[in-house]
Amino acid sequence: MEFSKSIKTTVAATRSPSSSSSSPPPQSVIVSPCAACKILRRRCVEKCILAPYFPPNDPLKFATAHRVFGASNIIKLLQDLPEQQRADAVSSMVYEANARLRDPVYGCAGTICQLQKQINLLQEQLAKSQAHLVNMQCQYTNLMAFICMEMTQPHPDDQQSFDGLNTYQTNTSSFLDENNSSSNNNNGITLWELLST
Repeated sequence: MEFSKSIKTTVAATRSPSSSSSSPPPQSVIVSPCAACKILRRRCVEKCILAPYFPPNDPLKFATAHRVFGASNIIKLLQDLPEQQRADAVSSMVYEANARLRDPVYGCAGTICQLQKQINLLQEQLAKSQAHLVNMQCQYTNLMAFICMEMTQPHPDDQQSFDGLNTYQTNTSSFLDENNSSSNNNNGITLWELLST
């Protein structure tokens, strides 16, 4: 009895209040489990392969992929892939799962087929527009060539009218000269003097 009392007193004496207050008690870190572990109701370990791709604030992402592919297939696929490709694989799985839920018969293939039809239709419209544009450019080129040719070459009708104008001017001048000469012979009175009177 006396020996145990002495041990208790020596242990109490060696303890100081400063040493007990300087070391705080260890705090427990609470980590929220990922959405996959929440839905599967299992403990989320530190190196959970699903945690980086299925965050706890987006449970619908894993629920959709899990409904179509299953948790074991998702985990197996992620384990078989290198780490830099896993995020793209998860995005593809979620997209395909959403497409399969929207269209249970064709799934993602139905969406791809519909988009391919739209691409083909747009390519046809583009080809028609390009052909129409080429046709308009050819018409414009031909029109400009025709205008330039018309401007450089004289028209036959214009030449005839030009020749007729020269003939008229020649005839008029000769007529006036004849009248002037005859009027000069008639007592020195010119044609212009007759007309002015």
